Amino acid sequence: MKLFSRKNRPEAVTGEQVILLIDGMHCTSCGLLIEDELEDLPGVRSAATDVRAGRSVVRLEDGADIDTAALVAAVEAAGDYTARIAD
Repeated sequence: MKLFSRKNRPEAVTGEQVILLIDGMHCTSCGLLIEDELEDLPGVRSAATDVRAGRSVVRLEDGADIDTAALVAAVEAAGDYTARIAD
């Protein structure tokens, strides 16, 4: 895990996105930890976490085949958080 590293990603992203609902975040550092864990997964282009809204928008590389359970596991590996895929 790379703490607080930001990948240089283009702002305009065309890949599929997955929205995760996350419980247990309290501050910006929580969001950064979660983003780092998600961005370390193969096929993830970027992750943007909104602590106040309790969610993260994960943008996937074009054609990436990611198991949503891996996304949830990455969030939970970042700390004392629980996550689920938004409907």
